[in-house]
Amino acid sequence: MAYNVDNRPPDLREQMYFPEIIRGIGIAARHFFKNLFWSRDANPDVLARDRRYSEVATVQYPDERIPYPPGYRGLHRLVPREDGRPRCVACYMCATACPAQCIYIEAGEYPDDPIEKYPTKFVIDELRCVVCGFCVEACPKDAIRMDSGEHAPPSYERGAQIWDEKRLLRGPPVSYEYDPWLRRGSPSIPAEKLAEMRARARPFPAVATDEASQTPGFSVRALAQEARERAARSR
Repeated sequence: MAYNVDNRPPDLREQMYFPEIIRGIGIAARHFFKNLFWSRDANPDVLARDRRYSEVATVQYPDERIPYPPGYRGLHRLVPREDGRPRCVACYMCATACPAQCIYIEAGEYPDDPIEKYPTKFVIDELRCVVCGFCVEACPKDAIRMDSGEHAPPSYERGAQIWDEKRLLRGPPVSYEYDPWLRRGSPSIPAEKLAEMRARARPFPAVATDEASQTPGFSVRALAQEARERAARSR
């Protein structure tokens, strides 16, 4: 859409610049005294803050901390099985889908089960990770999740941000009815333990949404419900 450009020469007021300078000083002084005498609204919902008193956004960390939003993914973790082994079968799908190429995997075979593979080395470079969640979506075994709700801890060395399988394997175990080690059994799992694992196994979700990975806090339904509750409170 075309528009007209005002190419008139500046008048005397605009040539002096003083009115605009005084106006800018007034705006800066208004914000200064407003933030000097009134404290910051601690409401974690930024859009709901009352800006009539203060517009300070600085958080006095670590004395003051803002809770993470419900959609925050958090750091990776390798999901363990009931017997403590990783659910990962070293299929390399997460490493293939990763746009940052921050996942490195080396595969091995269980000595008593040559059909099943497991990661002898599973490394994630958290400095290169862009927290996109593609690895979680690509995993066919629900073996990697981003539901920890934690951010990468600070460190003085780059090597501290390279997490291996020992550091990643944590959190509650997960079992599904169609896990191959439950359907055909495994010589390394005692019969009593195998029966207990089968009893705790649950059906794999058939709905192709984020609930398929059972990631708490990152559900479309949960976020929609939270938005409805926020709208109801604002009425």
